[in-house]
Amino acid sequence: MRLPRRVVPPMLAAGLALVAALNPTVPGTRELRDVLLVIDITRSMNVRDMDGRSRLEASRATMRDWVARQPCGTRVGLAIFTERRTLTLFTPVEICADFASLAGALEALDWRMAWEGDSMISKGLNHGLARAAELDAALVFVTDGHEAPPLPYSGPDAFRGESPGGIIVGVGGPMPSPIPKFDEDGREVGFYEASDVQHAPARRGPPPPDAASRPGFHPRNNPYGESDLEGSEHLSVLRASYLEQLAETRELGFVRLAEGPEAIDTALAGHASARNVDTPRSLGPLFGFLAFVAFLAGWLPRSRTWPLRKFPDGQRRPSATRPGIR
Repeated sequence: MRLPRRVVPPMLAAGLALVAALNPTVPGTRELRDVLLVIDITRSMNVRDMDGRSRLEASRATMRDWVARQPCGTRVGLAIFTERRTLTLFTPVEICADFASLAGALEALDWRMAWEGDSMISKGLNHGLARAAELDAALVFVTDGHEAPPLPYSGPDAFRGESPGGIIVGVGGPMPSPIPKFDEDGREVGFYEASDVQHAPARRGPPPPDAASRPGFHPRNNPYGESDLEGSEHLSVLRASYLEQLAETRELGFVRLAEGPEAIDTALAGHASARNVDTPRSLGPLFGFLAFVAFLAGWLPRSRTWPLRKFPDGQRRPSATRPGIR
């Protein structure tokens, strides 16, 4: 028995919709990563050189967007950096199940959470790498690279250990900008002046080889001389070349925050290993779309051929009646 043509599309749509509801799948694999995200919350991150936002505000927003674009199954942990070490707020969690908690924690990050005012980037980076290795995760370290106090003549600390891989995300503008200053109640009261900070190089470690020729040198009372009394450490800028140096010696990648989440993904893919996870792919959306198309096809008008009749004036006009109806 042949079914009427007008019945076929609705029946086909219903069948396809039933298949979509059963949600058939096909086998598939996906590369997923576990990441420890570390955000610098030291005072230089309050500099407002990210299109009117502070570096910390821009870091929170961009890294939230980056997390949002990761596939389900990705695990991300969150930590903060200040002084010389990192503090893990929570270990890596699955982003789709815990996205609200992760996004809320990112949004709540504030410079007032810092337990010390120093910003020893190389030491904090080394501590973050060791912590990420413990968690079997790649490291994403977001910072402006501003060392405070400045590095000694001996340079940054070396990393002794096996790098878990990852990237450094540099945040900040290309021009030196003033660092906001706050009182003991957390109220902004201006900007740091040159007399408020120590200038490079720091008075840590052995003195420089030419210390004896520097003004104010004394072998016991002032072995460094007075070369660090003036400088520009009260201004802050993205120390991109310094961060690139740290990244290279630690098998990490480097990317600027201003390049956006897509660039962060690309850099991380080249410097962090991934785990292959079996992820069946659903065909439900495909069958649902086909059911919708079949449903629309049932409503499309079918073309008809209308006969022409002759009239006394010789003109041929369409018949006013359908074929077979008188």
